[in-house]
Amino acid sequence: MTDAVEYDVVVLGAGPTGENVADRCRAAGLSTAVVESELVGGECSYWACMPSKALLRPVIARADARKVPGLRQSAEAPLDAAAVLAHRDAFTSHWKDDGQVSWLDTTGARLYRGRGRLDGPRKVVVDGPEGEPRVLTARHAVAVCTGSRAVLPDLPGLAGAKPWTSREATSAHAVPGRLAVVGGGVVGVEMATAWQALGSRVTLLVRSEGLLPRMEPFVGEHVADALTEAGADIRPRTSVTSVERPDPGGPVTLVLDSGERVEADEVLFATGRAPRTEGIGLETVGLEPGSWLPVDDSCRVDGSTWLYGVGDVNHRALLTHQGKYQARIAAAAIAARAQQVPLLETDRWGAHAATADHAAVPQVVFTDPEAAAVGLSLAEAESAGHRVRAVDFDLASVAGASLYADGYRGHARMIVDLDREILLGVTLVGPGVGELLHSATVAVVGEVPIERLWHAVPAYPTISEVWLRLLETYRQG
Repeated sequence: MTDAVEYDVVVLGAGPTGENVADRCRAAGLSTAVVESELVGGECSYWACMPSKALLRPVIARADARKVPGLRQSAEAPLDAAAVLAHRDAFTSHWKDDGQVSWLDTTGARLYRGRGRLDGPRKVVVDGPEGEPRVLTARHAVAVCTGSRAVLPDLPGLAGAKPWTSREATSAHAVPGRLAVVGGGVVGVEMATAWQALGSRVTLLVRSEGLLPRMEPFVGEHVADALTEAGADIRPRTSVTSVERPDPGGPVTLVLDSGERVEADEVLFATGRAPRTEGIGLETVGLEPGSWLPVDDSCRVDGSTWLYGVGDVNHRALLTHQGKYQARIAAAAIAARAQQVPLLETDRWGAHAATADHAAVPQVVFTDPEAAAVGLSLAEAESAGHRVRAVDFDLASVAGASLYADGYRGHARMIVDLDREILLGVTLVGPGVGELLHSATVAVVGEVPIERLWHAVPAYPTISEVWLRLLETYRQG
């Protein structure tokens, strides 16, 4: 084992979260090492956000074109699956990380390839490709930014059935004739949308009553209607009890709790995530291997003065943009503590507290139609004890929506705190609503009073005029 090399900060994981921790720590003048066992850029760049959205963009563009006079007929042709997959490959840089490595080099951080593991306080051992372990020590902080992985349920026959997870679903190089999707959350519905449009016959098996159960119920209804119209077979209140694939190159059969058997060419299990914290030495610092890391609002692990858990590993909000947000918070806190500056004295911008993780998390689901939400749903607000009112409006009644597409279908809801007259949450579903989300996020995070929102005039004719209609509906009581 080589002699230890000392840095101010050591970052485990070079996904978007780890990259941002490293960048911000270097900008604060701290020497920083980054350890990565796979590709620099992480899950988002190669198996999640970027490839999935590259697959979905042609699907959504065609769906929108089919609703516009003058384009409808030209948009009826099937998608060119080979071209879509090639487009996806370009967005993943063909699963090569040269560009991301070059960017990381510009920050001044040192990259170590290999599997990093804690070996006691402030000490990281890197088992690299050259075989000789490297030892890194951190003067001030170690940031665990190793992300999360897909979880497969413990079902008879599943281990030998070669199921897809989110990784295979976003990187597959051929369109399966029949695709079974197990799970009705974000990954399940996005991949069902993409592969159905690319030519698969999709069967979506969902244990819950409807799709996207963590969002307002009307969202799942709109998405389910569109998927059904596109040809997908949606089975709510359905569980898989076992999986059979006797021939590794042949079809896969799912046995359902009803006793029915569903045959497909591939099966995607989109049934949850787990932290990638196994095998990284947590036991050497008194933590449980494979566990989520409990942290405070600066992303410092509870009970520690030097260990940080940033991004998916802390289970606060498993979204790339929230991980990058947390990275900015954590790096600012690490730098302040390294310089022995009391955090409260430098916290004018709230720079050391990830408060957005509690009640103002924005998310877009890139289905047809899109779904977007920030803050609390009605059920969440009521469960938290708030006195609230849900204000609803049919997006199809907004002039900008009718111009966007013939037969536009969508819905908007804002949750008003009746005691403070501010917004606690906003949910939208409909074509193009993802670009409305940041205005909703500003209103929720800023706790903008309803009386001030009344003077934020939306441009006509845009879909954003729904804000005016929601406020009018609220005033009418």
